[in-house]
Amino acid sequence: MKILEFLSAPQEFCQRGGPNDQIVLSSRVRLARNVADLPFPGHAKKPDRVRSYELLMPLVAAMPQLGPDPLASGLDKLTPLDKQVLVERHLISRELAAKSGGSGFVLNRAESFCVMVNEEDHLRMQALRPGLQLKQAWLALDALDSSLQEKVPFAFTEQYGYLTACPTNLGTGIRVSAMLHLPGLVLAEHINQIIQAVNKLGLAVRGLYGEGTEALGNIFQVSNQQTLGESESEIVERLNKVALQIIEAEQNARAAQLEKKPRQLFNQIGRAYGALSQAHVIASKETMNQLSLLRLGVDLGMLEGIQKSAVDELFLVSQPWHLQMTHPEKLDAEQRDALRAEMLRDRMKRFPAPDHTRATTRPA
Repeated sequence: MKILEFLSAPQEFCQRGGPNDQIVLSSRVRLARNVADLPFPGHAKKPDRVRSYELLMPLVAAMPQLGPDPLASGLDKLTPLDKQVLVERHLISRELAAKSGGSGFVLNRAESFCVMVNEEDHLRMQALRPGLQLKQAWLALDALDSSLQEKVPFAFTEQYGYLTACPTNLGTGIRVSAMLHLPGLVLAEHINQIIQAVNKLGLAVRGLYGEGTEALGNIFQVSNQQTLGESESEIVERLNKVALQIIEAEQNARAAQLEKKPRQLFNQIGRAYGALSQAHVIASKETMNQLSLLRLGVDLGMLEGIQKSAVDELFLVSQPWHLQMTHPEKLDAEQRDALRAEMLRDRMKRFPAPDHTRATTRPA
């Protein structure tokens, strides 16, 4: 089966909601695991990588937690388009997308589990949920991890816990993250204070695609840095608590902007609406930033009858490789910018102009 036929349509993908999803776009819990007595992928010769791949792929695909008929594929079976679409949906990492033979992934039909094989570690197991559902994601992933440990021995010592390719993952091997949309804090110029406060708590704040990437569209990922010395449930609870505090700070920032600087706020949202509905050439970065403001307008109730999932869909379909999906010929950057603008002008016809008299910080 082709990957693009397996994935849900963008509209369906963006309609999945969850708790606090005005601000928290998604929750993710990842576990790094390695097979005992096999070289880690980064140091393995090709026969060893193939051996671990052939061992793990069928085992993972047969796990009951993934449900019936998951997609199991080697990276060498995918086109560059397939790989980048998976990256844009945050289902696989950029690092895995750069791999070929001896690496693969298993994705369930609900797109709530994705297991990467031979990325940096033998296994990078991920549970994904919409909104703030870190605890639910952890419980689901813990069950998958326990089932796999009955089938294959993982590299583990009493002193260090689970052994991983990167020392920062040593111990539990867990990475817990929440993806948050924080335009209020950015507009209020409080985002740096939040980032500094979060860093002091031993957590990391990264951009849209993780470490080393920019926070496009005012979207930030908050995750744990420490994996040794705390239990998995303690790490999940700590990050959940911090996420709730950031949600409150974002809500307060939106309310303050609406009360103290309403004209500037309405101007920003109105200009975003104008740019998206009238542009004839628009780059991905500008699109993300303007859509962030449009989503804020929807959250504030300024666009009557428009659901945030409609804006979230525009976030997704305006990405470079999702645009490429709709055209058989390869597009260059200039062609994508023109095509993106044409698509946005057409989609924005369904959006009413923002009405500032309807603005409220209560959920629309």
